[in-house]
Amino acid sequence: MNTVRDSLLSLIILAAVLLCAAVPRLQAETLDRCQRRVAHAEHELHEAIRRHGSHSMIANHERRELHNARERCWRERHQSWNEHERRWHKERDWDEHEHDHD
Repeated sequence: MNTVRDSLLSLIILAAVLLCAAVPRLQAETLDRCQRRVAHAEHELHEAIRRHGSHSMIANHERRELHNARERCWRERHQSWNEHERRWHKERDWDEHEHDHD
């Protein structure tokens, strides 16, 4: 019975170590996905403004997409990527109208 208990304890310790090692990597992947989503939405908005004008329906759609990408990052990580500044914001301080005059 001692061997079974020792084996089970070893297995639990190993699982805990592996889980602790995986958490930072998963967090980094989540941040990376957030960053890519926001950067892509920023790019799509700039393209829509360039092609169709700042106040076009397509540009407004892309503004909503950018807003949604930022909101999703905020919900998941309580951070939001700012592509122009190339940095993470730890406060919900993005300007919804920053592209109105591009």
